[in-house]
Amino acid sequence: MTYTRTDAADLAEDVGAARLLEPDGTRVADPSLDPWVADLAPDALRALHRDMVLTRRLDAEGVALQRQGQLALWAPCRGQEAVQIGTAHALAAGDFVFPSYREHGVLLARGAQPADYVLAWRGEEHSAYDHAAIGVAPLQIIIGAQSLHAAGWAMGAQRDGSTDVAVAYYGDGATSQGDVNEALVFASSFRAPVVFVCSNNQWAISEPVTVQARFPIAGRAPGFGVPSMRVDGNDVLACVAAMRWALDRARRGEGPSFLEAVTYRMGPHTTSDDPTRYRDAAEVERWARRDPIARFEAFLRAEGVIDDDAAAEVDAAADALAAAVRAACIGATTRPADSLFDHVYAEPHAPLAAQKAEYRAYLDGFGEDE
Repeated sequence: MTYTRTDAADLAEDVGAARLLEPDGTRVADPSLDPWVADLAPDALRALHRDMVLTRRLDAEGVALQRQGQLALWAPCRGQEAVQIGTAHALAAGDFVFPSYREHGVLLARGAQPADYVLAWRGEEHSAYDHAAIGVAPLQIIIGAQSLHAAGWAMGAQRDGSTDVAVAYYGDGATSQGDVNEALVFASSFRAPVVFVCSNNQWAISEPVTVQARFPIAGRAPGFGVPSMRVDGNDVLACVAAMRWALDRARRGEGPSFLEAVTYRMGPHTTSDDPTRYRDAAEVERWARRDPIARFEAFLRAEGVIDDDAAAEVDAAADALAAAVRAACIGATTRPADSLFDHVYAEPHAPLAAQKAEYRAYLDGFGEDE
C-alpha cells in the first residue's frame, strides 16, 4: 500500500486520497483499507465519534478562553478531528507520540486531563501533563523538531527489542523544514519503528500548500525509502485503517511509514491570526461541506449505531469537559516568576542559584503597581 502519484492540480484537494466514507457519510469499499477496520464494533465506532465531538468542543472552549484573556494563545484544530482521533485510537498503550502544538484531539484520546490542555497555553507550565503516563511528549512549537525526537525514540525502542512505535505529528508547512527530512533519512536508514503523520490542512500559517509543494506531499517519502499513503483526513475510518497499516509495518520490523492526511484548517492558524486576510470564503465553505464529524455521524445513524439520545449524551459529555477545562484554567494558581529556574536540572547547583537570585533582585526592583 504505497503512494500513487496524482496531478499537481489535485495538491490542495483530497483527490487521490484513500477513503472509506464519502462526504455524505456513504460507506465505500477500498480493498486496501477495509481489512484494517473490519473488527471495529459499534462500541469502538461510538468511541471514535465521542472523542471527535469532545475534541471540537474542547477546541471551541480554548478559543473562547483566549479571547477572554485567560490564555495567551491557542492553536485551533476545528476540521482536523478525524485525523487526530482516528490515528490516535489506533495506537497501543506503549506507543509514544511526539505532537505539534495543534494535536488537542490526540491528547484527549491518550487520556489527558482538563488542566493538561490549557496550563501551558496560559503560561503556568512548560508542559502540563505527565508524559510517561499518557505516552505523549511536550507540545512542540519549533516547526518539525519533533520528527527528529520521534525517530530517535524509535531507534532506542528498536535497540531495546520493544514493539512500541513512535509517532510524529506535524503539518504540511513542517515538511519544508530540514528536521523533517533528516528524520526521514535516519528512520529509513535504520528501519526505525516510527510513523510520520502529516496533517495537510492546506495552509502553512498564511501561505497555501501549493507554494511549497508542486505535487502531493506523500510523494516525497518514497524518495527516502519510506512507504507512504495519501488518505482522506476528514474520514475517521480511513485514518484508523491507514494508521493501523503503518503501525503493523513498524511492529513487524519493516521500518517507518508516512501518512499524508488531507484535511483543512477551518479556523485561524492561531488566535493571533486573521485568515480572512488571505483565504477565500468560498474555499472554506467548500471544505465545510466535507466536515469530518457530520460525515461520520451520518454514517453511524444510517448504520443504527447512534440515535438522537446517544448524540445528546455525547454533547452533554462535551459540555462537561469544556466546563472542567474552563474551571482548571480560571482556577489555576500562578507560581512565582522565579520558579522558572526550578527543575531545569535534576539537582540544584551554584550557578543556577546565582542566576535565580539575580533574577529575583531584578523583579524586586519593580514597584508593586508595575
